[in-house]
Formats: sequence, structure tokens, C-alpha cells
Amino acid sequence: MRRVPGPNMKIIVAIGFILIIGSLASALFFLMRDKGSTNRTVTALALRVGFSITLFILLLIAYRLGYIQPTGIIFR
Repeated sequence: MRRVPGPNMKIIVAIGFILIIGSLASALFFLMRDKGSTNRTVTALALRVGFSITLFILLLIAYRLGYIQPTGIIFR
């Protein structure tokens, strides 16, 4: 029996992607505004990496617990 990912898991993944894109956008903003005089760009990029790793681990755990299932394309 296949479990369909619930709307909760989809929302969590969407929020994770929004956090990653937001952190990347703030890094670009700080890069343009500060011209390299502060470490805010590095901090924003470090947060992006942290969000990405967290989302990846969350997806692995959700797969192992059966909350999400692969839905590969079937070739005939």
C-alpha cells in the first residue's frame, strides 16, 4: 500500500524551499549593499547551506518513515 504525501509534508518542503531562496536573495542584497565590508553575505550563504542540508535530511527521514514515496516516470 502506497501512502500519498499529505499536505503537511508538501507545506514543510515548500517552506524549506522558500527559506533557501530567501536566504539566497538576502545574500545577494547584502553583497550589493555592503560591497564586501561586512560578513552579512557570508552569514546569509551559511544559513542557505544549513537550510539545504536540513531539508535534505528531512526528506531522507520522511522517506524512511513512509511519509513520502518515489513516483518515478514509467516508460512503456
